[in-house]
Amino acid sequence: MTFGWAMLNLYQEILMDHYKNPRNKGVLVAATFISEQRNSSCGDEVICSGIVHADIIVTVQFDGKGCVISQATASLLSERVHGMHIKDIIKLDKDYLVAMIGMVLGLVRMQCALLSLIALTKGISKVDIQRE
Repeated sequence: MTFGWAMLNLYQEILMDHYKNPRNKGVLVAATFISEQRNSSCGDEVICSGIVHADIIVTVQFDGKGCVISQATASLLSERVHGMHIKDIIKLDKDYLVAMIGMVLGLVRMQCALLSLIALTKGISKVDIQRE
């Protein structure tokens, strides 16, 4: 039982670090894509922008406002998808996010966590994928 609490505390510390010291925060001026997602029930918002080259995310940034979950998840996700093929990013789902943040979330918090993934996938869905 102690191990479970220790892991939960570790994940909470990681989330707080990403919230207080977000990685890849900002909006790219010369972005290949930009997309915004809002949670109307709480007011959280995330804007994802990125540069895609040869169907790979070479740069991704986010901006927004909201709770620890929405903003920390955006920061974590921006680190994870850097260098990924857009076909692989489109396959990411809520289970991926739960594994990434290391804790199960209730319905309301899950909506906050999903903001960045929804914004990202909406944005890259508008990018023309190169045919191989």
